[in-house]
Amino acid sequence: MLQTHHKIIIGNSQKMPEIPSNSVHLMVTSPPYPMIQMWDRQFGELDPKIASLWQKFEAEPKEETVTLIYDTMHENLAKVWAETFRILVDGGIACINIGDATRTVNRKFRVFCNHARIIENCQKIGFLTLPYILWKKPTTKPMYKGKGAFLGSGFLPPNAYVTLDCEYILIFRKGKLRKFPPKDPTRYQSALTKKDRDEWFSQIWAITGTRQTADELERRTAAYPDEIVDRLIKMFSIKGDIVIDPFLGSGTTVKLAMQNERSSIGYETDPHLLPTITKKIEKNTANALSVKVVKRSDTKWSK
Repeated sequence: MLQTHHKIIIGNSQKMPEIPSNSVHLMVTSPPYPMIQMWDRQFGELDPKIASLWQKFEAEPKEETVTLIYDTMHENLAKVWAETFRILVDGGIACINIGDATRTVNRKFRVFCNHARIIENCQKIGFLTLPYILWKKPTTKPMYKGKGAFLGSGFLPPNAYVTLDCEYILIFRKGKLRKFPPKDPTRYQSALTKKDRDEWFSQIWAITGTRQTADELERRTAAYPDEIVDRLIKMFSIKGDIVIDPFLGSGTTVKLAMQNERSSIGYETDPHLLPTITKKIEKNTANALSVKVVKRSDTKWSK
């Protein structure tokens, strides 16, 4: 097995000075989702401007403030996508798992199209947008009379709403296709089976979401199944590559990189998650030449 290196950085991924430009091969991540209430506090803690905008909205609920909140959340995420662009090699791939948000704000029910905003921002940065994957969660089923997710008038048209039961796995490439020496042995060792290729390179993935618990910390980090990360690492990198996750959460990406003989780097702003990360990866360190933890002082996002 290939010996790999892994680094976990407790700090802000809007700036990644530890990583040289053009040195990482794949990014796989699931960031906090803008306008999902569960992540409001996290966005507000990391960027005080967002917290003050929510306070302004509560005092005087105006539509332009809602727009500013949404824009500022995505501006913060876009700084991470720009830094990711810098560190990726030419031909490197970025995979972003994101869900849209439905929410009643200012007494209006609406959808916030997070996937579309991320595509727009990444294209402005210079990424090439590739066909994306729809992750359909079989556990998300519309029900009726308080037992599920139908919104609006149920059986009576026209005021019901479509249930959001898919998330997006957006895929971007930096520059042109990666170049390899003829018959590169590591690339051939990383080849997929025909069955996996045929299933994984289809646009709709039906994968059961990880069961969420009542604990807020676990809810923030438990909705990212191992199978999704495992597939993306095998599809878009080869053994020995470096994989990064700028929103590491509970450590799933590092764990799967270890299992697949890739090196990894993970950034996480919440130091309380470090024991969870360590526990998740400690059983997968057999082929890891080194696992290093770095704690930086900057856990807030820059203005």
